[in-house]
Amino acid sequence: MSDESQILVPPSFVVLYLAPGKTRPSAPRAEIAARHEFCEDLATMLTEHAATRRWELGITEADVLERVYHGLLGDEAPVSAAEARWVIRRLAELLDWDALTFDADPGPAAVRSGTVRCR
Repeated sequence: MSDESQILVPPSFVVLYLAPGKTRPSAPRAEIAARHEFCEDLATMLTEHAATRRWELGITEADVLERVYHGLLGDEAPVSAAEARWVIRRLAELLDWDALTFDADPGPAAVRSGTVRCR
């Protein structure tokens, strides 16, 4: 049995690669698994940073998550906007914080202009 077959990618991540009305992901399984592993590692790595920022700045959990989210966006970002939203939801889950609610996918133009909003 290959290592690849043992990687469990949650449906919440696979859905990032489904076009509206489609049932087949837009990327190969190996690529989705690799992106999931990267995003999971990123969320895990950000737990200490987020907890520290909350304590240092005396701000709410939602404020911390929103700041981290905006830090994950931009032209040089290592994740897509959809992956950034998943990372933030996973980060909230790891910290046992309430997750942010995001407006509909804003698209790349909104991300570059800074009009992306979390609720």
